[in-house]
Amino acid sequence: MTWYISYIALYFILMFSMGIYYFFKVKTYDEYLIGGWNTNFWPIVGTIISTWCGAAVFIGWVGMGFTVGLSGYFKFALPGILFCLLLIVAFAGPLRRQRLYTIADLFGERFGEKSGIIPSVLSAFIYSVPTLALQMIGMSSIFTIALGIDVNTGIALSFVLIVSFTILGGLPATIITDAIQSIIVIIGIIVLAISSINFAGGFENIIANTPADYISPLGAEGLGSVLLYALSVGPFYIIWQSTWQRIFASKSEQVAKKAGVTGFIIAGLISILPYTIGVIARQFVPTDMDPDLIFSYVTAELLHPAIGGIVFIGLLAALMTGATSFILQGSSNLTRDLYQRLVRPNANNKQLMFSARISVIIISLLGLIAAYFVTNIETAYQWALRLSATVLVFPFLAVMFWKRVTKKGMIWSMISALIATLSWPYLGLNIDHTIFGFSVSILTLVIISLLTRHDNSEQVRAVYWNDLNSANPSETRSEQ
Repeated sequence: MTWYISYIALYFILMFSMGIYYFFKVKTYDEYLIGGWNTNFWPIVGTIISTWCGAAVFIGWVGMGFTVGLSGYFKFALPGILFCLLLIVAFAGPLRRQRLYTIADLFGERFGEKSGIIPSVLSAFIYSVPTLALQMIGMSSIFTIALGIDVNTGIALSFVLIVSFTILGGLPATIITDAIQSIIVIIGIIVLAISSINFAGGFENIIANTPADYISPLGAEGLGSVLLYALSVGPFYIIWQSTWQRIFASKSEQVAKKAGVTGFIIAGLISILPYTIGVIARQFVPTDMDPDLIFSYVTAELLHPAIGGIVFIGLLAALMTGATSFILQGSSNLTRDLYQRLVRPNANNKQLMFSARISVIIISLLGLIAAYFVTNIETAYQWALRLSATVLVFPFLAVMFWKRVTKKGMIWSMISALIATLSWPYLGLNIDHTIFGFSVSILTLVIISLLTRHDNSEQVRAVYWNDLNSANPSETRSEQ
């Protein structure tokens, strides 16, 4: 335990030193929430890797590998990476040019200020809060195994550490620490994978003692199951605001594209390892163990504390960076989309900074409450992704490519898809929930847009080819 305590103490000393440094360095709201649109290549690569490798990767995906095998990679991780790459390659340029803060900001600019309310609420509360809760649960599992404290105390301690660091440094501190932590994350997961392989007697022994369904890319249920699961999670990553923040924070369009592609390719390769560890763990872990505890159990059982401590710090780093990113995502939504656009359009920098930090506390408290109620990391995360995707993906694509989409079409598409997705479990329909939600979304969007006219508040443009007014820095500042 001495090793674990020493590593954890050293890690948080370094983290909070960085947070305090940026507390005094960051002077403006733009810097605090979006890094001043001026971050270079390697910090963007590092923060993408670290943010991707959060609780879902280290904990949820090890557990998923343990329960369903390597098919989990093709159901969840690979589709997520491919859609992230699609976002970067196809949309990083036009999105970066708009000089925005959030996905809701895009809708607010295109359709008028109040149009961003639904995506803002979805991003802040439906996605940011539960995913933040997952990070707190993950950190508590480390504190439980490494330090021997109970789960509830671990969640509370996680909350205090996460919210304190986020209030201090904002996105600049998060991005810089992410870049450093990405190295620890990569080393940690590789060390654990190699140790698991050696402990299980090598690849030949693992393959010989593992049922074929756990090794097959298609698993026990076949191609249809893999594709439907991929559809339920993959499209979300087109509208994943954490990646949008990295695009907006990049110094240029070129940096956004190159760093994004590099970061997600590395993240995609890393993502194979948690599933592999989960499959291997079936050789020596009780099959009735809670899947969310597999990662921590394997680390504590297989590795000497001097090495296991490094792996735990890798996990801790991934969880910490994920948590700060999700808090800042929600804070951006509350501050930019609700406070600045709806409550106080002429707010000065001091007021916006205060609002941003208060929003950090609000999102963190909601995440803390949610953390005490989440029972399954994989399921909670999948539902957050599914709901966000069915509501936002087609409206986003319409904003980018279809000039004819109207404000009423966009709003009713979001409302209808939200109701349809939430109602699906009670309707008894013989159609996949995600397909149902997407179908309602696009049909409503197209039909109502064709039947209605553009509102006076709209900027009637297909943003992929025609920039919004926010792309002009002088106009952006005058509006703020």
